[in-house]
Amino acid sequence: MRDQVRDKVEFGFEDLGEQQVKNITRPVRVCRIPLAETARTKAPLPLPDKPSLAVLPFQNMTGDAEQDYFVDGIVEEITTAISRLAWLFVIARNSSFTYKDRAVDLKQVARELRVRYVPEGSVRKAGNRVRITGQLIDTASGARIWVDRFDGTLDDIFELQDRVASSVVGSIEPKLRQSEIERATRKPTESLDAYDLYLRALAQFRKWNAKGWREAIDLLRRALVVDPSYAPAAGLFAWCRVFK
Repeated sequence: MRDQVRDKVEFGFEDLGEQQVKNITRPVRVCRIPLAETARTKAPLPLPDKPSLAVLPFQNMTGDAEQDYFVDGIVEEITTAISRLAWLFVIARNSSFTYKDRAVDLKQVARELRVRYVPEGSVRKAGNRVRITGQLIDTASGARIWVDRFDGTLDDIFELQDRVASSVVGSIEPKLRQSEIERATRKPTESLDAYDLYLRALAQFRKWNAKGWREAIDLLRRALVVDPSYAPAAGLFAWCRVFK
């Protein structure tokens, strides 16, 4: 069996030699398929339909390992607050915290947790003052779409946690919405016919004359019949109507 399939599959076999198997009198040659090999060949799972996000553990830059509880508490508050946004898919804290104290590749995190956005940050302390820095990364492009810092005191830890969480949510929600809108407008059509019609219309539009704009409008109408959600075609259609 191994000899029949070993050149037709993407993983290898580990020969365990001849083994005695129950209900078979003669020894049988046994092979094992390493699980790590099969894991590497699995296709990545698709992203959720909603914008997806995982809040990674913040770095403890206080110089005091005993302050981990405070840093982790801030992250938990932020995660809980963001989870209240119904239009977001937020990964649970337990999954995100598997990356604690690890150097991570954000693209790998995105693949493993099936998320598009990753907030990360750090916490610093000097005396009674604390500074929390955060940023939001679009893992698809690697771009920072939001960055900010928050200053406060440790006199009331819970009040500071709540303020940071509220500020983070209030800041990143419009940024996330804008990022999702921009991503949707850049999304290509899955229809080659619609794409071809769009390119032909674009060529007509660039002639910068009334005849070209009229022909572009006709082509774009046909493209939008094929794919009504094709945002670039809809946008170009609107421009053509303005110039016409």
